[in-house]
Amino acid sequence: MQIRPATDADWSAIHPFFAAIIADGRTYAYPEGLSSDEARALWMERPPGVTVVAVDGDTVLGSAKAGPNRPGRGGHIATASFMVDPAQRGRGVGRALGKWALAWAREQGYRGVQFNAVVETNPAVRLWRSLGFEIVGTVPEAFDDRVAGLVGLHVMYRALP
Repeated sequence: MQIRPATDADWSAIHPFFAAIIADGRTYAYPEGLSSDEARALWMERPPGVTVVAVDGDTVLGSAKAGPNRPGRGGHIATASFMVDPAQRGRGVGRALGKWALAWAREQGYRGVQFNAVVETNPAVRLWRSLGFEIVGTVPEAFDDRVAGLVGLHVMYRALP
């Protein structure tokens, strides 16, 4: 598996799993029914942010985006988002992308990484905790999970040495 910057040509491989994950209604609060262009505008970061893909040969396994969590005085803390093609789960793609995001943020000089809205029922919570993230707070019933109903959204944080 290789992680590299995403190109415009990668969008045609990212969009199908982006759309499937949003339609699943379990992990992201993005609106349903986005056009490809609307979804691209949400996912493909512009500098100082970056979007990457995890690939195995020509197959895009997943994608991540990272950048400053807030502008200006909050710009020293990074944030990141991750999507793994459901057909590629169980291969360590999420862990590899998570490690990439931490290394990228450290290299860019960020002091920490904050995830603003991790659905508390998302299995990735275990992954983020294993990578050193802490749950610093939970907003009760802030996400309407298609299966579980109203569940909390965690704010997670990891300081960078």
